[in-house]
Order: sequence, then structure tokens, then C-alpha cells
Amino acid sequence: MSPTTKEAQRTELHKTIWRIANDLRGSVDGWDFKAYVLGMLFYRFISENLTAYINEGERNSGIEGFDYTKMSDADAELGRDVTVREKGFYILPSELFQNVRERAPRDPDLNETLERVFKNIEGSANGTESEDDLKGLFDDLDVNSSRLGPTVAKRNEKLVKLLDAIGDLPLGNFEDNTIDLFGDAYEYLMQMYASQAGKSGGEYYTPQEVSEVLARITVVGKKRVNRVYDPAVGSGSLLLKFAKVLGRDNVGGFYGQEINLTTYNLARINMFLHDVNYEKFDIAHGDTLTDPQHWDNEPFEAIVSNPPYSIKWEGDANPLLINDERFAPAGVLAPKSKADLAFTMHILSWLAVNGTAAIVEFPGVLYRGGAERKIRQYLIDNNYVDAVIQLPPDLFFGTTIATCIIVLKKSKKDNAVLFIDASAEFSRVGNKNKLLPANQEHILERFTAREDVDYVAKLVPNEEIADNDYNITVSSYVEHEDTREVIDITELNAEIAGIVARQAELRTSIDAIVADLEA
Repeated sequence: MSPTTKEAQRTELHKTIWRIANDLRGSVDGWDFKAYVLGMLFYRFISENLTAYINEGERNSGIEGFDYTKMSDADAELGRDVTVREKGFYILPSELFQNVRERAPRDPDLNETLERVFKNIEGSANGTESEDDLKGLFDDLDVNSSRLGPTVAKRNEKLVKLLDAIGDLPLGNFEDNTIDLFGDAYEYLMQMYASQAGKSGGEYYTPQEVSEVLARITVVGKKRVNRVYDPAVGSGSLLLKFAKVLGRDNVGGFYGQEINLTTYNLARINMFLHDVNYEKFDIAHGDTLTDPQHWDNEPFEAIVSNPPYSIKWEGDANPLLINDERFAPAGVLAPKSKADLAFTMHILSWLAVNGTAAIVEFPGVLYRGGAERKIRQYLIDNNYVDAVIQLPPDLFFGTTIATCIIVLKKSKKDNAVLFIDASAEFSRVGNKNKLLPANQEHILERFTAREDVDYVAKLVPNEEIADNDYNITVSSYVEHEDTREVIDITELNAEIAGIVARQAELRTSIDAIVADLEA
């Protein structure tokens, strides 16, 4: 019997899943093998998800004990169209994960079977509204790759083990689970792969505790938001925090864009694995800065992002960008070598009047001169910067740098910026710093209170920031506590005088003793 309590399920899952992933990959690099583990997990999920959906419908209509896995493909074809409209995809019974797995040890053409199944799943959405959400989802799961083995037989042997290992994961079933175990497994695997991959892992995965702080900042005082957006969506984990913070039904839609094709696929899979149906998300592929894909969906009520730090972009080499409505208001473009504030301007442009954006930023954007100073001046003079939060160092995979969060709003109640020093809000866990729940709460408390706290928070008028050359580093406004011991000089001098007097007394005593000895 599978464990059914939340923590029991999670503990069992995490105990098993990484060992399985490592045992399976053999000589294949872990970073490369992630596509097989994550892809097969997705295949199992959509198979079981679809089966549960169809079984529930048929049983509710009076067919007791109905089991879609045992239905013939010919009979199942009758329900294809209506199911695709509801779920966005279709899988025939013979192509369900559990049935392919059962036949796998006896299938000499397993690689071809899986390749056909994956094409059929993607193809089931062709010509429908969900086509773009399914297209290419299995592209990175190459069942004919030599990385799985030098021969077809060896590859199929590895694929059988992969099917069995993923099939044996203690994920319970859709009726009994008290947590989203498929989504939890996916998040755990991505976190582990990101930690192993170093810098490249940090490019697609934001630690969950940081994601939660960002999401909570943007929805303070709200129980529902219309649309949420991330212009550098990565694996989608940051966007999905809104589902945890508010509840999936209290988010009108999840929108994001990702330039890396593999990561774009990970994000779409992540949405499905968290049971976000195709009509509730729109993840696009492409360069957000030069080819944004969601003009018809903006503005967004909540925007969160951890864009790549100081990457190159076209900047003023592209004469069209200075007239782009997203960048034109500042009168200058972010430097070609540092796109950080280009993302910031894009986010501000697409932020709703009643919305909030929380962006993880590289520290240099807070104080560097030139074009970046002019962009900061535009943001401060127009009262768009709500808060700047200094985070602890070594939170992210691939860098130990202490990053910060810039919070943007278009409708503020004051003309000031709240600076929060949260650099000490962490605990060391393993080889990284982490924002534990208590640390997260402290940051949120300071953000919502919006008041001065010695050595922690300072509300600074925009005029004072302008006088400081639009420098918005937290350390410029929040004084560090001097933890050195306070010494009373008068008392110290008296103590020294006492020591000297005592020395004199001892010297006199010693001289007397020596004189007696000499006599």
C-alpha cells in the first residue's frame, strides 16, 4: 500500500527517485539523461491522468467498474474528439504507459513502439487549440540515441528498465494522493539536476523557496489574480508557485516565454504535471526582448522573473528597439553587454496598473552608471520602484553572488522606495544557503509593514535617491549594525592604572624577597 499522508509520500518519493535516476543512467551524463527520466515521468502522468478522467466519466454515467486500460483501440476511437476538446490530447488504450510497460520486455521493437506512441500523442492535438501546447514535447526523449546503448537490443534493455523504474515510483493514484506527487517528483528531479549542472542548471531553475517569496510579494492582499507572467520562464517552476500560493483555480492563466528549446519543453511538461490544463497556460518559444509572443495577453496582474544575469542582447545595434513601446519611455536602451534592465523595462511595460512585479536582479544594475543609471532615473522619477530587497549570497545554482529583488508597481501610495536588508535571512543546508519558512516570513513581514526597522529596513523618499545619483543598493540606505563591543575609555584607563599599580606592588614585594635571599 502506498503511503498517503503528505510527508510520508514526499519522503518515500525523494528517497527513491534520485537513486533510480542515477542507477539507470549508467555511463550517460546525468544532465543529458534528465530528458529520459523527466520525459518518461510525463508519459506516465498523462496516461494515468487521462485514464482517471475517462474512468470517472464512464462510471458516473452508470458503467460500474469501467477501466479504460482494458478497452479496445477501435472502441476508444469513438471518444477521441470530445476528449481532445477537454484534455487537449488523446492516448489509445494500447499506447498507455501501463500497457506499453507490460508488453515492453517482449517487444523487440520497443524503441520504434515508443517513438510511434510519442508521435501519436503529439499528433492527437493537430488542428486543435492545444496543438502548440503538445507539439515537440517528446523531442528530447530520443529513444534511438546511441547514448542509451550501442545496439537496438541494448537500447531497448535500457528503455525497459526506465519504464519499470518510473512505473514503480510510489506515486499512488489520482484518487488517493493528498499532494501533487507527479509535480513534486518533477520539481525534485529538476532541482537535483540543476544542482549537479552548476551554472547551466541555474539558468533554468529558480530554487523553490525563492520562487515562493517572489510569488507571495506580487499577490499581497489578493486572493485571486487574472493572469500571471514570466518573460524568462525557464522550467516554469516560478510561475507555478502562484498555484501553490493562491490555489490553481484562483489564477486565471499562466503565461511565459523561453528562448531555450529544451527548457521550453520542460516548462510545458511542468504545467501538465501540475495538472494545469492546456487552455490555462500559454508558454511560448523565442527571444522575449526582440520577439515577444504575448502582445495580445498583456497587461498582467502579477509578473515574476529570474532573467539571465547580464547576458548580451541586440540593444542599440537594432535601430528599431529604441522606438519599441517597451523601451522607448526611458529614452535609452540597456547596454548590449548587459540586458538586465531591458528585461525590467519589458516587465514594467506589460504590468497592469493594479499589478505587482518581482524580479531577481544582478547587483550591478543597482549602481552601474551610463545607460543603466538613466533607466534607474526613469524608474525612480516616475515612482515605479516599490522596494529593493537584498538577498543572501549563495542561494542559486551556478553562482554564489548575493542577488536582489526589485519590486515594481504602477499605482503606489507613496513616493518612496522600501529598502530591505535580508542578507542574513538564511540557513546553510548542504552546500547552499536556503530561505527557510521563517526567513521567508521575515521578508514578507518587512515588505508588508513598509516601515523603518533599525539595520533591516528603511523607507527612503525618491528625492533622496535622486540626490544619491539614483543609486539603489540596499547598503546605501540600510545601515549595518555595528556588532563590535563598546568600550568605556575612562573605565579602561582606570583598569590599566590599577594593573600598573598592582605591578608596582608586586615588583616591590619581589625586590624585598630577593634582598632577603641575598642577605
